[in-house]
Amino acid sequence: MGKETGFLKFDRSLPPARDPKVRVNDYNEIYEKLGEEHAHEQAARCMDCGVPFCHSGCPLGNKIPDFNDAVYRKDWVGAIEVLSTTNNFPEFTGRICPAPCEASCVLGINKPPVTIEYLEKSIAEKAFELGLIKAQPPQKRTGKKVAVIGSGPAGMAAAAQLNTAGHWVSVFEKNDNLGGLLQYGIPDFKMEKWVIERRIKIMEEEGVSFFTNTNIGVTVSTDELMESFDAVVLCTGAEMPMDLPIEGRDLKGVHFAMDFLVQQNRRVQGLPVEGEEILATGKNVMVIGGGDTGADCVGTSNRQRAKTITQIARMKQPPTERPIDNPWPQWPMVLQNSSSHEEGVNRAWAMLTKAFLGDEDGNLRALLVADLESEITPEGRRHYVEIEGTERELPCELALLAIGFKGPESKGLLQNLGVELDNRGNVVSDMQYRTSVEKVFTAGDAHRGQSLVVWAISEGREAARAVDLYLMGETALPSKNLSVLDLMSM
Repeated sequence: MGKETGFLKFDRSLPPARDPKVRVNDYNEIYEKLGEEHAHEQAARCMDCGVPFCHSGCPLGNKIPDFNDAVYRKDWVGAIEVLSTTNNFPEFTGRICPAPCEASCVLGINKPPVTIEYLEKSIAEKAFELGLIKAQPPQKRTGKKVAVIGSGPAGMAAAAQLNTAGHWVSVFEKNDNLGGLLQYGIPDFKMEKWVIERRIKIMEEEGVSFFTNTNIGVTVSTDELMESFDAVVLCTGAEMPMDLPIEGRDLKGVHFAMDFLVQQNRRVQGLPVEGEEILATGKNVMVIGGGDTGADCVGTSNRQRAKTITQIARMKQPPTERPIDNPWPQWPMVLQNSSSHEEGVNRAWAMLTKAFLGDEDGNLRALLVADLESEITPEGRRHYVEIEGTERELPCELALLAIGFKGPESKGLLQNLGVELDNRGNVVSDMQYRTSVEKVFTAGDAHRGQSLVVWAISEGREAARAVDLYLMGETALPSKNLSVLDLMSM
């Protein structure tokens, strides 16, 4: 702790966002840059809280008070050294993580929490600026070869850690660009893609091999994969979207959110768009789903100059302050307003989408909706029922389904490997990330289901440690869960 009274002297402050009327004209990141003095001041707010609950709030186990103290002292070398021990990609998490650590910050009991996510980004960018983040190839190679399937945050983290251990790592990506959902699922206004390319370049210099347009199980056989590598790590993500099988689902103008977002990310990069073009321009857009993916659709629709945008959620509107049954340090179940919402949207709460209505040419023209009210079952569970007499039509020419993901694609790779799947379609593994197939491991959304970028990085790191132990009989790779793997290696 650098300044004992920092949390009393300084208020929480984040870099200002560009004017919404200006930023909707481009796809650049929305936040302006502030100088080192601002980061120094914000780091001073970190308390000597005794028990840093932020550690438990972070799936990576980041040593948050330690790097906050280093930033306060303007020790950027110390800050990046501390942060890098637990987080391979702070430049990613500092931009797109929902920051569960901040929800657990002790200061958050009665004050706005420390700006941990912003400080992570500040450390990462200052470290790049000073040349502190650079290629560090391993001094010795083990001769073992590991295949990582998928180049999202889980796959990248697993590859980086396994390469550090001295193994030859090959990362296979089915798309034409690396990064998984970081590349094609996250809009550029949240994270510009040069951020990914910068990190990939360093990993290549360290000896990691990347292969794009390589769909294992489709363009490359799984038999060839298993024969060529000593271990395989499945980090394919959970890309299968949840559908809404109601009347009119096959109308022109009803699309999955990710199809819409991927197309725009490709346009921004100057890449060709595949399949039917999906554009919000001049249309009444309905985004069905109240989460982050839905918010990304809102921001993208605003930039495409939609006529109107409505985001529909089945749940009732959350409160603006913590309810009594949602105490700190739980994740606050309160109304979240993203930068996309600030740019303009009508948010419809407790609303049921009953049908998609079309015109005589098969084009979407409206949504049939109704209001919902919540009830508590005798078991204490909340559920929603339609309110009679509230059924109505809402004009709509583009409906985007952003209601979550079912799990990884099972056809092809997973089917050919014969790995066991659970009832949700996720890859089953034991506590050491080993699947039901010898020498095949898994991590990230493919294993745990749709989740956060920090969980993906965390699982990639843990799976890498398990693979290293499997290959070598011992491992020096760090772990958040030392007790489990260390006991195995004894």
